[in-house]
Amino acid sequence: MSTVLLVKNMVCHRCVLAVEAILKDDTIPYTKVIFGEIYLPKPLADAKKDKLKARLEEVGFELIDDRVSGLIEKIKQLVIKKARHQGDESDNKLNLSAYLSEHLHHEYTYLSSLFSSVEGRTIENYFIEQRIEKAKELLIYGQMTLSEIAAELEYSSTAHLSSQFKKITGLTPSHFKEVGAARRKAIDNI
Repeated sequence: MSTVLLVKNMVCHRCVLAVEAILKDDTIPYTKVIFGEIYLPKPLADAKKDKLKARLEEVGFELIDDRVSGLIEKIKQLVIKKARHQGDESDNKLNLSAYLSEHLHHEYTYLSSLFSSVEGRTIENYFIEQRIEKAKELLIYGQMTLSEIAAELEYSSTAHLSSQFKKITGLTPSHFKEVGAARRKAIDNI
């Protein structure tokens, strides 16, 4: 019987590598590690689980024990994937509500209400913040124009992206590009 452990703040490939290193160091057998999830071939003994929890917390991760926290973390992981276009082509064609409902097997109204009550903000707001963080990243790289970034992030226009960018950051995209990386947030701090 396999077990899935949910881990908060796993948002990038380096996070997966860090968790895999902890599992190997502690000789905990696992079948795979993906964003926010550790798949184990069998349940962990309580002492091993407590040690794993402490080790994960040392590097900024958190083992999630309850169902609601787990669902919130899954919503966040999916929103990040959608905002960064890391899903497959069929996922990219779905709107956010259909995408979340399809992957989490719950009505979007339930997911939205739950997320808002726990996080104090809407899923849509979180999605916009993730898209703006991606826009910041692309601006800092300096390899794309603002109109190319707007198209990449599926904004209806450059003006729409600029408007949301200023609303979230307080800066225009061009001014942000001047001040650079100092204004970027770590993805798990959004």
